[in-house]
Amino acid sequence: MTTTSHETAVHVDHLRFHRAHAHLAPTFGNDKFALRAEAFARFFGTPTFLGAQTLIVVAWVCLNLSGFTHFDAYPFILLNLAFSLQSAYAAPLILLAQTRQAARDKAQSDADAQHREALATANSERQAEAAKNSAQLLELLEQNTRLTEMTKALTEHIENLTTEMHQHFMRKDEPQA
Repeated sequence: MTTTSHETAVHVDHLRFHRAHAHLAPTFGNDKFALRAEAFARFFGTPTFLGAQTLIVVAWVCLNLSGFTHFDAYPFILLNLAFSLQSAYAAPLILLAQTRQAARDKAQSDADAQHREALATANSERQAEAAKNSAQLLELLEQNTRLTEMTKALTEHIENLTTEMHQHFMRKDEPQA
């Protein structure tokens, strides 16, 4: 079986910068009641809730107007009381959820700002290191140029000395007149 680079990639924890703010994650706390209250508060704005509530109200009104049952006559006082009771519980839950969500958003925004600041600092350090490395490379290039020039000068000097020595030995080998 062959493995691809995707399969061997290291898992990255994308929430690692938000761990310091994890205590703000559950809106109403960590107990069973708190988790159910949060779920209920989230359920209030869903299409499922609105559709179910509409069906219940239509069934309530139809049952009472059709004469099938008369537990809540025409002004529908009991239905009105049910809506009042629902809003009495829903409003504080929704406000509490909004307040806690704002606190979570602020904490995440702070974590993001700290992360961006750390990235900016790291970037500045990398740029400074790159500038330092560039300066060192330029210095090495200048040294290399000087050494190349010195090597060229010494090579020319050796060539001249070799030529002089050949000429000197050639003169000695010539017969004397």
